[in-house]
This record gives sequence, structure tokens and C-alpha cells, in this order.
Amino acid sequence: MRRLAISLLAGAMLVLAGTVSAQYRRGSVQAHMAGPDTYDARFHYCRAAYRINPFGDGGGWLTDYPLADIDLSIRLAELTKTPVSIDPTGAPRHLIVRLTDDELYQCPIIVMQEVGRLFFDPQDAAHLRDYLLKGGFLWVDDFWGTYAWRSWVAQIRKVLPPGEFPIVDLPITHPMFQTQFEMKRVAQIPGLGYWRWSGGGTSELGADSAEVHSRGIFDSKGRLIVFMTHNTDISDSWEREGDDERYFYRFSVDGYRLAINVMLYAMSH
Repeated sequence: MRRLAISLLAGAMLVLAGTVSAQYRRGSVQAHMAGPDTYDARFHYCRAAYRINPFGDGGGWLTDYPLADIDLSIRLAELTKTPVSIDPTGAPRHLIVRLTDDELYQCPIIVMQEVGRLFFDPQDAAHLRDYLLKGGFLWVDDFWGTYAWRSWVAQIRKVLPPGEFPIVDLPITHPMFQTQFEMKRVAQIPGLGYWRWSGGGTSELGADSAEVHSRGIFDSKGRLIVFMTHNTDISDSWEREGDDERYFYRFSVDGYRLAINVMLYAMSH
């Protein structure tokens, strides 16, 4: 019965995928910057903007924008009872937040892409630490290989020092992975372009990114405050859901299952 339900879910999602992608292909960065009046007590996908590290690795904070933000918001509304903020055109009100703005505290969860490329200055680090320790949640995704990992760790350690906040591997038995969908693993999801170019490969940096890492940082009370998906591109499975039917069935369903679990867990813990 569970397999049948998942298959029916996948089919229903694919029917809408092409329409969603075509309808919301464009998005204005400035129009989606969070401000004092942008929150309405409903869910907003909050993408965190960050400074670029010239010695880092990866793209930048706008990777997969805006369709990843839009598509996940739509699926969250469809697959859960979460009230998602919608604008007058029917599009989700997804937001971009700066780490140093007060609007950060309106987001129960913030998402960052390609964090091998980010840089935290002292003010960024202080604000992010305060946000996390006051109940916020950070999910970082889509960074590959040893160099990007080391670059990310060097920056998050400005926020949460290792002696007090160790990074740990999260077992698949952790409650977050069972929030709505029972997960057996965190999938390695490549970008659609790499998957096509490589003839179906999933490890974008070969042996250096062969193993997916699902890691976390907990606060002193045992609450998960940072979730890291390394050597996988979960957000591309949302952004590119309507671009290739084979990619959708191979990766997008798993990507949404994880994302729904993470969002619900972060908003309830």
C-alpha cells in the first residue's frame, strides 16, 4: 500500500511539474527581498543570502533560484497541511533574507545553497549564531567534495565553535527522516546537467564526492539547529522537476520526501 501511494503521488506531481516550471520560470531578486511587512504568519521559503568567499568552491547563494524555492513551496502546500503564503497571482511568496537583517528571525528555517562558496564576517556570524540559538534552523545543500566541505567548516566554525558544537553524522533512524515519509537513505542527487552529460552518473566530483554525508549540529539542549547535505544536490530535484521525466522519477520524488520531512521537523522542534 505504501509503494502504491508513493507511485500515485509521483504521478500526480509529474502532471503538474511542466506547468509549474513554465509558469514561474522567472523571478525578481529585489522583489523577493524580505522586509518588515512581508510576513503574514504563513510559511515562506527563506533563502539566505551570503557573502562570497573568493577562495571558496561553488556557485553562489542564488543557485537554483527561483524555481527551487517556488516548487518546494507548492509541494509543501500540496502534500501537507502547512499554510503557505501566496501572492495575488497564486504564486508562493518565497523570500530572500540577509543574515544581518531583523527579518531573519521571522523565518523558522533558512536554506543556503553551494555553501563551499560562502564567507561569514563577524557580524554575519554573530547574527546567525543568535538566530540559531533562539530557535532557528539552517539547512545547507549542494556542495561537493573535500575542498568545499573544508571551506564550509571553516566558516560555520566562526558561528558555532567545535568544542561546544561538534558536527555529527545523522543516522537514517533520526526522527527527522521519518517525520512524514519513512526514508531508507538520503539519495545522491546530481544536477540535471551533470546527470545528462555523464550518462546517468551521480557523483559530480568522482571519487571525491562518492559518499553522501547527512550531518548535523545540535545545541546544548539536543535540538538540531544545522542540517548539512553534502555531496548531493537536493534542491536541483525541485528546481528541475519539470525538465526531464526520467530525472523526475529517478530523483525528484526522493528530493521532495526529504525536503518535506526537514521542513516539518524544523518547524515543530
